[in-house]
Amino acid sequence: MTLFGDGLDAAVRKSFTRPAPKSAPAQMRYLVKQLKGTRAVARTLRISQRTVERYVKDQIRKPRPDLAARLEHEVKKRWQPQIRARARRKAATTDGIVIDTRARIGYTAPIGSTDEDRLRHLTVALPPRYAARLFDAQQTGAGDQRLREIVAEALKEVYFQDSGRRAGQLEEVRFTDIEHLEFDL
Repeated sequence: MTLFGDGLDAAVRKSFTRPAPKSAPAQMRYLVKQLKGTRAVARTLRISQRTVERYVKDQIRKPRPDLAARLEHEVKKRWQPQIRARARRKAATTDGIVIDTRARIGYTAPIGSTDEDRLRHLTVALPPRYAARLFDAQQTGAGDQRLREIVAEALKEVYFQDSGRRAGQLEEVRFTDIEHLEFDL
């Protein structure tokens, strides 16, 4: 999994209005309903169709740890798609996104500035245009490196340059050695 992609997904999951099914049989029934059949669920989870049917009928209640993780992942991926879309749209158009990170951050600037990388803990509200760029890049399948570049660009503008009020000659922000990363809508 990816650090940035998972962080964005976790931020969107906070906007859910109802909790996802917890028990394995309930999760299996939800997936059967979403994928329109036990065969598709069996293929998705890499188990037999008969095993899926036994979960649906409550004949099996406790899955193996690896199956439980796959099952939970597939359910959360499909849970409340309209709420998820609404939260992304709201962040991308009006609210923006908040990033809380502890990472090594430095920048490239003209000679005479203290541009050495150092460990910083930042909580910064990013404008909606950066939230839109992050979600668009995530939807198109961009990797962690591309998402990291977008966040670095956002930190450059919002944190270091203060939306154009200072550090106008700042060229590039380096965002590395991430210890903690959390997004909030």
